[in-house]
This record gives sequence, structure tokens and C-alpha cells, in this order.
Amino acid sequence: DETIWEKDHGTRIEITLTGSYKRGQHSVDNYLEQTAIANPHVHLTYKDPKGDTVVYSNSTESLPVEPIEIKPHPYGVELGILARMLTDTKARNISAFLKDEFCRVGPKTCEQILTTADISLRKHPKRMTQEDIQSLLDAIEVTKIAAPPTDCLSPIGEELVMAGLKNGVEADFYTSVTRPASVYRGNPFQIEVGIAYGGSLPGDDLAKVIRFANRVPLLYQASACAIHKSVLGASWRNYGVQQSRGALPSAPMVILIHMASVWVPFTSESKEAVAHYPEIIKEMTLALQEAGRQLKRHINRRAREKDALKKQNYIVKYIPFIGEALQEILGIDDAEREDVIASLTETLERSRKL
Repeated sequence: DETIWEKDHGTRIEITLTGSYKRGQHSVDNYLEQTAIANPHVHLTYKDPKGDTVVYSNSTESLPVEPIEIKPHPYGVELGILARMLTDTKARNISAFLKDEFCRVGPKTCEQILTTADISLRKHPKRMTQEDIQSLLDAIEVTKIAAPPTDCLSPIGEELVMAGLKNGVEADFYTSVTRPASVYRGNPFQIEVGIAYGGSLPGDDLAKVIRFANRVPLLYQASACAIHKSVLGASWRNYGVQQSRGALPSAPMVILIHMASVWVPFTSESKEAVAHYPEIIKEMTLALQEAGRQLKRHINRRAREKDALKKQNYIVKYIPFIGEALQEILGIDDAEREDVIASLTETLERSRKL
């Protein structure tokens, strides 16, 4: 096959795979389509095995802000990892180890941790016993330590979430929410939600949920994912959307949820579903509620407009009869009656424009 490479610089990767090409929810096509939505800075040109070419154009020329590397936060460290860090460190005492190897650990916090653990500040890290390591972990858990910085994250951003949806989903209403950064087990994370509603989306089907972790689509194990659970529990009826008990909302709607984190807690090594941490589900629920309130305002506004149009159509229908009634009551001639009908019609048209 002929390969066309039109760039004079960059990275080119070629790989030959043997497999079955399928379309549908778990297809390569769907993966690339969702990748384009969550990465609006990316321009994708995809030629499938049948020879059809699909272009996913970028919605922005700006690249994502490069995240800054941070040191581990003490709350997120586990026993085995801590033991390995103690073995590999170049620090000559445990006090220097805590301050050098972790973020948010200053002299006062370090002293508080070691005092609680009953470990000398001058003890050499490589001489820490298993009991010492466990005591250190226990002391970290009960010590109040500042949350880790969030400039290590790479959220999509509210504007680009909406731009990605507009580029990939045909609808008549879009909204997006980016929550402030939060922390679970010492790991910073952010939740983003986008909703596309109406337009050409099917109205009789269940809403489509597209899940992302660090901008990567999650296509499998939806029912085992915290994202799916959060959507199910969002009480969509409160926002003017039909929902059966234990099911996704039934509406012409696409729901996007993105989790950006330095360490996404997947349920397995296959990285197909996000684990059910209470802090994560809480943030997803809050983001969905905020987006849901914006959706409700749109639905209510459309309902009011539809009701007003219906009333106006009734008036238009009966304006000629109103003219005839006025002619009979006031005794005006046919020309004056037509002037009245024209005046009423003109007034109604002005009110429509307002």
C-alpha cells in the first residue's frame, strides 16, 4: 500500500496488525471519533481498511498547557513503594528524605510526622525496619498535610470541551463544566463534563455516555466504571429529562465526562474503567448537576418558546374572525375591516421578533 507523508518533520510510526475490522461502539472508528472530541487540538486523517477517508479537523490551534512534574504526595504512597524509595534515596537521614522526596512536606510537617511515628529525625533511611516503615505510614495518615499542587494536571477546559462536542456532535445546545481540582489518596484530579442536546440526535434512545481518562477514550466495561455510575445517579428528571429507575436518561443527548489525574485509579490493568472512589464520584456528581441545571434552563426556555408560538398561531388563526366581529360591532366597512386585520397581524409579528 502507498503511504503518503507530507510533513518535513515530526514523528512517524508504522505498525502492521492482523485482526478483524468491525464498526460499532468498540471500533477503531469510534475510538478515533472520541479521541478527536477530547483532543480538540489534534487534526486526524483516518483511512479505514475499506479505503474511505475521514478527517477530524482540529477545533483550536493552541496546544494544551504542558503539565509540570511533581514529587509524590505522602498521602498517596503505599508500603511497598515507600520501602523502595527508602532504599533508593540519596538522603542521609529520614528528615531529609521526607522533605526531598515528597511534595508539601516542610520542616514543621516533617517534624510532626516523625514525632508521631516516634522515629529520630537523624535516622538513616536504609536502616528503617519494616515496623518503622509501617509507623511512618500510620503517622502520615493522621498528619494534616497540604493538598498537592494542581499544575501537574492537563484538563481540556470548558471552552475546548464545548468546541470538541460541537465539532463531533450535531446538536442545538451545548454546555460544559470544569470542576476545581480535588484530591483522592493524595492524588490531584479534575472532573470535566460536557453535554450536547437536541439537534439531529435520536430522541427515543438512551443518552450516549462517552468516558475519558486523561483524554483517552474508555470504550469497555462501562457498567463497572465510576463515570457510568455517576451518570445513573444524577437524577435527570430534576433537569427535565426522562429517566427510568436504574437506567441512563432517555433523551437526544450526549454526555461527556473526563477525568484528568496524575494517577487514574483503574479497576484493572486493562485500564478500561475508573474505580469507585467516593471523592471521585462526588466530583462527577457535582459537575453533572451543574451541567444539568444549565440544560434545564435551555429545556424550559424552549418549552416557553414553543408555548408562546402555539398561542400566537391560535391568534393568527382567529384574527380574521376578530376582524369580522369588530366589523359587526362597530359597523365598519370591508376596507376598514381589512385594515384592522392587517394592524393586528403586524402587532403580532412585532411581538414575535421581541
